[in-house]
Amino acid sequence: MSQKSYTIFISLIVALGGFLLGFDSAVISGATPFYRETFGLDSGSMLIGFSVSSLILGAIMGNILAGRLADRFGRRKILMVTAMLFTVSAIATALASDIGTFLTARIVGGFGVGMAILVAPMYIAEIAPRKLRGTLVTFNQLNIVVGISIAYFSNYYFQQTIADPDLKWRMMLGVEAIPAIIYFILLFFVPRSPRWLMQKNKEEEAMNVLVKVHGQAQSLIEFNEIDRSLKEEINKDKARWSDVFSSRMKTVLIIGFGIAFFQQITGINAIFYYAPMIFEMAGGGKDAAFLQAAILGVTNVVMTVVAMFLIDRLGRKPLLYIGATGICISLAIVGFSFHNAKYNIDARSMETLMEEVTEMDADPVHLARILSLNDLQGQVFENEVAFFELVKEKVGQDTYNSFKEIILKHSITINGIWVLIGLLMFVASFAISMGPVMWTLLSEIFPNKLRGLAISIMGFWNSIVSFSVATVFPAQLEFMGSGNTYLIYSFFGLLTLLFVWRFVPETKGKSLEELESKLIK
Repeated sequence: MSQKSYTIFISLIVALGGFLLGFDSAVISGATPFYRETFGLDSGSMLIGFSVSSLILGAIMGNILAGRLADRFGRRKILMVTAMLFTVSAIATALASDIGTFLTARIVGGFGVGMAILVAPMYIAEIAPRKLRGTLVTFNQLNIVVGISIAYFSNYYFQQTIADPDLKWRMMLGVEAIPAIIYFILLFFVPRSPRWLMQKNKEEEAMNVLVKVHGQAQSLIEFNEIDRSLKEEINKDKARWSDVFSSRMKTVLIIGFGIAFFQQITGINAIFYYAPMIFEMAGGGKDAAFLQAAILGVTNVVMTVVAMFLIDRLGRKPLLYIGATGICISLAIVGFSFHNAKYNIDARSMETLMEEVTEMDADPVHLARILSLNDLQGQVFENEVAFFELVKEKVGQDTYNSFKEIILKHSITINGIWVLIGLLMFVASFAISMGPVMWTLLSEIFPNKLRGLAISIMGFWNSIVSFSVATVFPAQLEFMGSGNTYLIYSFFGLLTLLFVWRFVPETKGKSLEELESKLIK
């Protein structure tokens, strides 16, 4: 195997951590409606939101500890730990008999997510030849969106092939153990990071790895550069929090905190985590909802690839303008589609509703309660929240929790095509802009000495916003209605556009030193 092929091979193995990260983040979207029934969670409760966002909570903890653990035990060993965490989490969630066990397993998986998202690209950057570094590091980001897409297709497959709702969600979540175990095994074929080996005074092993990657001649140059870099780090003053938050950093802190906030507040993770539920609320059946969610995943992959080609050609700021405009318009389309929806129960919809509920072997108590919806015939509702408050009053909380989506499907009149178009446009707009551009900007605007600490702080803030959005989203839909929820996110898209126009500089083609002199006064 040639040096280039060998480097690509080990980078692809390590980047599988990104695939698992993406899969773990998105697979919950298909499972939520089914485990909600198993655990008896109220529709729209914060506990449903936390069961989804608990992964992010674990990821925050993983983020905090990843760097120190990777420095102490090595990049490869920590990646093996993430593979084990993904495996344990997948199996434990699939076998969970109560919501407490389920949440604990999700947090454990999140811990793996938080470490993988930092350690995998760190390893690739440390081992890759400089000419291939950019391309190989993007393998990880690309694998994340591929993992998201595959999770949607996996959910669609189990939705089609498994009839038992309880077994369905368990298979959706448990299947992740297979690629996680494969990842763990493949990591044995990956060498330890040469930079870490030299930090631990294992120069001979480091040199052997460098020869495999760079060849005999270049490996000596790389060895000397790493050695010089490590010695310089020893002599450098360590980055301090007080330096990051000093007055001279005001401009870059506004940019950093702002872009990290707006990347999540427009609701991207809410869409990814709850995609099938959203499409089902637009009046489609479960099968159609899962297929449409899979189409979202493919759109995300395609537009991420497009962004990789455009970010250095078109520039960061034009992509952010395009993306923020698209986010604002697309979510407005979705919001107004739900605002214009009508909700009513007539004789025909009541007949098809009872047929579907009967086919599900609903018990007589649920059937009797749903029959009480006959009292609503002849009434047309324009307000989603008011309609479902009345439905809940008629059928009771338990029946409402179990059959809300089915009742919705048979009572809503909405242009579902516009909802699909709006969400596809939203995902495309995000994937070509806020998704990849944020991390690029953060790596460019902070000075060398403070870059690592500053990006960690921004990543932590970004995760907090993401956690909040994903936790609150089901309650927003329940108590504010779908239309108002998406219009709020659309408004944040408009604020994103104004923020980019007012504060974000164009960094394309500028050296890091040039940016530092311009932004840090």
